[in-house]
Amino acid sequence: MYDSVAVVGATGAVGTLIVRMLQERKFPYKRMKFLASKRSVGKVIPFNGGEITVEELCPDAFNDVDLVIASTPDSVARDFVPEARKRVKVIVDESGYWRMYPDVPLVIPEVNAKDILKHKGLISSPNCSTTQMVVALKPLHDYARVRRVVVSTYQATSGAGLAGNRDLISSSKAWLDAGNEYVDCPCETFPYPIGFNCIPQIGSEKEKGYTSEELKLLHETRKILGDSSIQVCPTAVRVPVANCHSESVVVETERKITVEKARELFAAALGVVLMDDLANKSYPTPFHCHDKDEVFVGRIREDLTAPNSLAFWCVSDNLRKGAATNAVQIAEWIQQNM
Repeated sequence: MYDSVAVVGATGAVGTLIVRMLQERKFPYKRMKFLASKRSVGKVIPFNGGEITVEELCPDAFNDVDLVIASTPDSVARDFVPEARKRVKVIVDESGYWRMYPDVPLVIPEVNAKDILKHKGLISSPNCSTTQMVVALKPLHDYARVRRVVVSTYQATSGAGLAGNRDLISSSKAWLDAGNEYVDCPCETFPYPIGFNCIPQIGSEKEKGYTSEELKLLHETRKILGDSSIQVCPTAVRVPVANCHSESVVVETERKITVEKARELFAAALGVVLMDDLANKSYPTPFHCHDKDEVFVGRIREDLTAPNSLAFWCVSDNLRKGAATNAVQIAEWIQQNM
């Protein structure tokens, strides 16, 4: 039981949602503090019928803290985590900086909660696009062992933070004001206007023509499922959707899974909601999945090109299960089991 809790990055897009979810899920605590950068110090945040004043993120802020839930840019996590680890019992970190360190568990509670027991003061929460895909892959992997995945992501602008959604609004307005014409307009986050557009690059260029976001889908999937032999061919695309990531997934398994069996496995899986009735136009969309904690799966069908292969579509709220929900679920598991 951890009595003193701190939320780092409490004023950011994900941090604000973490604060909200701690209240909604009635997370147990005796003392709570909110930490952020200097520009947010002094801001007052309503919390559980009272108010908490935001304090500056600095090493001494952790002196009386047991549990940290953090959502910050990678560079901030790189700097604050080593000092925080000297002072607190455990940190749940949303950033990408520590995920692939061998001694840091990378955890989705529905998939590999017991890896939390291996922690040495730090637990990482995966990338949002990885999280929803692996939650969906888990029941298939347990039943027939996943060997290869081809995934294309259709990622919402909120995945790039508040500035991403501002780009969506401003560039969409520019299109409409120009009479439905493409116009060049200033962008805070994206290399091109995202309104009425798709951008096939998320993250920086890495080896063999893949981006950093795409390689997260490969390396994080292998680490979470504990199988370095799984092959993943990813393509990450930013689309003009405010919230919820969508993914088209083709998965090859060691033995055949029929469509009927796949539906059965998805329906019984933790954290998965099945929406798969094409005849009645029932399938997941961001419209249906916004502000929900589950991963929604539909459009399940056989791959026409390979005998042991299935195709499906999945959608999840990238700010909730892809970020805040997963981090809070890890913290809940710690409270209940350690």
